[in-house]
Amino acid sequence: MTNDGILTSEFDDAGKIDEAVDAASGGAGDDDDEYDEFDEFDVTDIDEARREDDDEADDDGDVDLELVVLDMAGTTVVDDGLVEKAFVRAADEAGIGETPQEREIALQYVRDTMGQSKIAVFRSLTGDEDQAQHANAVFENAYADFVGQDGATAVPGAAAVIALLRDAGVKVALTTGFSPSTTRAIIRSLGWEESVDVVLSPADAGRGRPYPDLPLTALLRTGATSVESMVVVGDTASDIQSGIAAGAGLVVGVLTGAHDEATLSDAGADAVIGSIAELPALLGFDE
Repeated sequence: MTNDGILTSEFDDAGKIDEAVDAASGGAGDDDDEYDEFDEFDVTDIDEARREDDDEADDDGDVDLELVVLDMAGTTVVDDGLVEKAFVRAADEAGIGETPQEREIALQYVRDTMGQSKIAVFRSLTGDEDQAQHANAVFENAYADFVGQDGATAVPGAAAVIALLRDAGVKVALTTGFSPSTTRAIIRSLGWEESVDVVLSPADAGRGRPYPDLPLTALLRTGATSVESMVVVGDTASDIQSGIAAGAGLVVGVLTGAHDEATLSDAGADAVIGSIAELPALLGFDE
């Protein structure tokens, strides 16, 4: 478990990668810095209770859609492996994973925890605050460099879906595990400064995913009246867990990012769709 208590990977104590390497080989054994003392978070009980409530609800209990909370990288923004490329640069400069086996274990951990606060992930991998801060700074700068060089690309249909939702009076929030500065760079590259109602990073909300802070902060910032009126959409298990923990009326996985259908379903997604372009049909909007 990390100091942030956010881990979901099998390498739950990955601050000492060498221990994981020994086990694998058969041997022996940002601005959100203040949020570093939390107990381990388990969404399983919340999801079970939520599904029981859904089963008991009748048709007259429908709630009007007020807010859609969308993840960024992998959901509305094409990633193209940029997260992994930025991690490799950070690992090189911060000394994470000295051997190829250690590096692969660390990289797999990054894949497993996609969607979570990046500083939390680096704290887990290093077990050292200074090293984690250094790695995170290199990562954020590298990602921003990649975006600056090639520009950010929206997932096909994302801009149109966002516009459709807002035209229908639905608030739209974008959330991410990146720092605010990296997030702003992506938004500027896409030209989305005026396209959504709110954009949130973990530093804006308190804790990153799988905690409920990002969706709940989006609800408060947009003035939505209930969690049941909120839909959360993302491409990672952490996105799904965050939406469930927030009590969202509908939690949707998309297959344009890090995790596959089985992973998203196992995390508790109410529905899994090919991409955000299919969201309007799922929500009952006319095509």
